[in-house]
Parts: sequence; structure tokens; C-alpha cells
Amino acid sequence: MLSYPTYRVHAPDGQLNVLQITDMHLLSPASTDNAEDHSDEKPNCRHCFEANLAQALAEDIRCDLILVTGDLVSKVDSVTYDHIFEVLHSTQIPFACIAGNHDVTDESSHDLPFEQRKLTACAMDPRLLSRHVIETDAWQLLLLDSSIPGQIGGLVTEADMDWLCAQLATCDKPALLAVHHHVMPMYSEWIDAHMIENADYFWQRLAPYAHLKVIVSGHTHQEQVRHRNGVTVYSTPSTCYQFMPYEDDFSYDKQAHAGYRWLQLANNGNLASWVKRLDTW
Repeated sequence: MLSYPTYRVHAPDGQLNVLQITDMHLLSPASTDNAEDHSDEKPNCRHCFEANLAQALAEDIRCDLILVTGDLVSKVDSVTYDHIFEVLHSTQIPFACIAGNHDVTDESSHDLPFEQRKLTACAMDPRLLSRHVIETDAWQLLLLDSSIPGQIGGLVTEADMDWLCAQLATCDKPALLAVHHHVMPMYSEWIDAHMIENADYFWQRLAPYAHLKVIVSGHTHQEQVRHRNGVTVYSTPSTCYQFMPYEDDFSYDKQAHAGYRWLQLANNGNLASWVKRLDTW
């Protein structure tokens, strides 16, 4: 079995192929909340996680790293994490996981409107990473935890910003940053209320580092691409249910299939990325 966490990945042809999966929202099989996970508006998240992973790894592309960008669970439970890590280990592909808001916050009172639900802070599973570096021959991959226990929105703390800037200052390789929360508006009022709250400061601190090429995130359950200060910013669909884009009120996109993102990081600093959707629903 591969060791975890991953610190270095080698691409035999100089092009690193990264599979990003995000927002799996799994529940324990024994959870009394399973009905909420299997409602008319939500597919079976456990099945979708495994189906997305299987479909991606069956494609005609070598996968060098699986990057999981938060909200692994819907309700914090060590048994659920055990299952997720067992599935990921079974691929025999290096992988890394960071936390999302649902990994440090339990949400209850699901019968109430979204903004009225009760939020309870939880301890983060120690297998979820932050301030973590994965080195490759040509790139550096930087992983940060943007979650706040007991809250939906995110924050990059001053200490995390200092760490990030120090990494960028001491290594001039092209850099990819992975966080859970989005760092640019999605033009959807309800979800933008829960983005990284100090986003302007975040961008100010990162402005000097032209070799920061890409930021990937989850949280928004939809695909969008943004550009700022020479950085390409990707938001990636959930492996389970999707949110309706450009809507100011919370709503599901019942027509959008689950999905995942591929990122190809070339040894000359160039980047290609695309989203694939689950073939069967």
C-alpha cells in the first residue's frame, strides 16, 4: 500500500496528470440521516463517488495524483473516512485530501431552510492535510485548509498566508494551489456569502508571485473558470449533487450530472484542464 500523505510525485513523461475530485458528501451506511442523502434532489453520494473514480481511472489517460478538495463527508464520522481512504488506497495512485466545511462542521435541522440550519463545530480528521507541499519535477502543489469549524464559509488565516507566500518565495517552480472554498465570486448570492471571507487580502498577498499559475477549489458544486492576476481559477463539480449556477437563492441543478476535473501540468509550465461528467446517473 502506498504511504500517505504524498510528498513527491514523478511523471515519467514530464507531464503530470492530476485527477481532482471534490464534495463527495458521504454518510456512514448506519447513519440515520441517509434519507436526506438519498432524497429526490440528491443521488446516492457513496455510489457516485465510487462511480466517478472508476470512470476517471478507466479513461485513456495515466493518473499520477488524485487530489481531493474537501467535503469528503456530510456528517463527520471516522467510519466514513475509513471507507473513503480505503477506496483511495485501493487505486494504488498517490493521493492527498484537504478539508471542507462539512469536514469540520455538522449541519442539522435539514427540514429548515438552508440559512436556518444548526451548525456544530467538529474536530477535523487528522488525515486531512494543510500547509502541505507535493513536489514534482516541474511543479509545486500547495494544499491549504480554508475551513472554519462551525461555519460554512472559509478563511485563509494570516499564518497560512505567511506559509503560502514563504513557499512561493523560496521555490520558483510553477505552482498550483488547492483550497476548498472559492476565492472568486460565482455570481450566485447565497454561495458567495460562503466563499473565503478575506479574498481581497488573499489576492493582494499573492500578487507578487507570477509563478502561481492555477488555483483549484470545490465547495460550489459547479464548473466555472475565472482568471485574475495571471492565475487561472477553477471551480469543479461535486462527485454527487450539483448547485444551480448564477442563482441568488439556494437551489439544486437537477439536470447536471456529477463530475470531476483533469489537470495536465506540463514541464514547461503550461496547463490544460477539463471537466468530465458521470456517464450513467
